[in-house]
Amino acid sequence: MAYDSENVFAKILRGELPCDKVYETDHALAFKDIQPQAPVHILVIPKGPYVSMDDFSENASDAEISEFFRVVGQVARDAGVVETGYRMLANHGDDGRQEVPHFHVHVFGGCDLGGMVRRVSA
Repeated sequence: MAYDSENVFAKILRGELPCDKVYETDHALAFKDIQPQAPVHILVIPKGPYVSMDDFSENASDAEISEFFRVVGQVARDAGVVETGYRMLANHGDDGRQEVPHFHVHVFGGCDLGGMVRRVSA
């Protein structure tokens, strides 16, 4: 899948669309999801043009990768969900139901998040 520079996250990164920013570094941006699925629902995106975790892990620099995951941890600490627990989720591709073709991690917390996934038949 090729990177689409007109996706909503690319527009946020360029300042064309607003976001409710909670944390930012040279390589990552974290902001509140506009349709939260939990009391804490924050998206963390790399600033580079990566479609998926696969793309990011293969093509991002070591600095981008380490800073991205440090931001995920910082966001969880700042949101106060480390003690009670939180979930990180990254969707990829059609079967993973990825809605925005820009790699991102959802950080969910602030309540009991239930079971991890619903079992479905193949």
